[in-house]
Amino acid sequence: MRQLIWLRSDLRVRDNRALGAAMGAGPTLALYLLSPAQWRTHDDAPCKVDFRLRNLAELSHGLASLGVPLLIRRVDTWDEAPALLTRLCHEQNIVRVHVNDEYGVHESRRDAAVERALQAQGVGLQRHLDQLLLAPDSLRTRSGGSFRLFAQFRRACHWRLAVSLPAVGGLPMAQPPLNVVGNAVPAALEGFATPPESLRRLWPAGEIAAQRRLHEFVENRLAAYAEARDFPAEPGTSRLSPYLAAGVLSPRQCLHAVLRTGGFDRPEASAWFDELLWREFYKHILAGHPRVSMGRALRTETEALPWRDAPQELAAWQQGRTGFPLIDAAMRQLLATGWMHNRLRMVVAMFLSKNLLIDWRHGERWFMHHLIDGDLAANNGGWQWCASTGTDAVPYFRLFNPLAQSRRFDPEGRFIRQWLPELASLDNRDIHAPAGALRPAGYPPPIVDLPSSRERALAAFKALRRRG
Repeated sequence: MRQLIWLRSDLRVRDNRALGAAMGAGPTLALYLLSPAQWRTHDDAPCKVDFRLRNLAELSHGLASLGVPLLIRRVDTWDEAPALLTRLCHEQNIVRVHVNDEYGVHESRRDAAVERALQAQGVGLQRHLDQLLLAPDSLRTRSGGSFRLFAQFRRACHWRLAVSLPAVGGLPMAQPPLNVVGNAVPAALEGFATPPESLRRLWPAGEIAAQRRLHEFVENRLAAYAEARDFPAEPGTSRLSPYLAAGVLSPRQCLHAVLRTGGFDRPEASAWFDELLWREFYKHILAGHPRVSMGRALRTETEALPWRDAPQELAAWQQGRTGFPLIDAAMRQLLATGWMHNRLRMVVAMFLSKNLLIDWRHGERWFMHHLIDGDLAANNGGWQWCASTGTDAVPYFRLFNPLAQSRRFDPEGRFIRQWLPELASLDNRDIHAPAGALRPAGYPPPIVDLPSSRERALAAFKALRRRG
């Protein structure tokens, strides 16, 4: 009764629902599909692919200690997955394939096609809830629909989790060795450049590294998270998002780490728990509204917004050459590290989609091209929230002023100086908006006038509402 776990975004051996179920049902093999053409279609960043491969290599050792061979196969696109899975199951006498559910529309279609092909061969496909604390169809509004506002979703989650808390699974018992030889994990894939070692050192791979980072955050920085998280020059955030996106950590492990400190309703813990719930919320949005997986706005009426075609301004934003120091420092942080502070993700997204009135989809794609924690649900949800095309409960007039944000959250300019050394000599007042003779040679003037650009954005949204 051989079982197969098909690994995807769940690169760990502890608290892995599909792995635990497979090994509890019979002798188990593991499979991972390299899908470079599909990853390019999904705009996966080279540093994200590298991180995935490095974690997969670490996972292979953990699986080997459990007696589970890891098979590596290649399918350029997911269209090839049904034929490969059925062939492999026939070769290895597999009776059931176990997967942890994924929620993008392409992922859902892939899994449905694989399930049909397997069933035709008499092989079962068993799905497991793993990426989320609560299944998408388990939380509904009073009218029976899916939640579209975070505050309501948060209340429902708190109530459900207070009644029934998902447990953390342990390490499965090792199985007797199988007469199957696993495959080595490639160090790189063509078409995805290996990132510099300086970036790789920021994000060590493997469950041990992820658990160590989680423990250090909960023990040393969680208490100050609510106050420190908005200041990009401070080490105030957990930086666990790449590990959650790759499934090296589970949300249950994060939740219980907080609970061990006294509970997630405490002020010092609730702010971070809310961030876990935002991640949960956007995956529920993805499952309930498949169009957001296909480049569509959640608020369909906003598809008629008159986005500007401004390639030079878009390029200036992408390369950190807007003339607004906080925006430019944030974009350079992204290019150098594969990551951006969450407060700054909102600031730069609103600047692009509202001050520049450039289609948010350009920004969503650019982030995915560079983020090591690139996650379809979180990235799309965040961009649509900022562009007022998604779940934001505040109407379209929410628009962060980058100068006010800079002065408030980087008052001494420490973050700006780190990423814009050409501005390092300016004092704490001028560094936020260097003008005239204070602007160093080579640093650009602002590419847009903030007050007039704000009025332009408000006028576009007002006109849309009038037409609606």
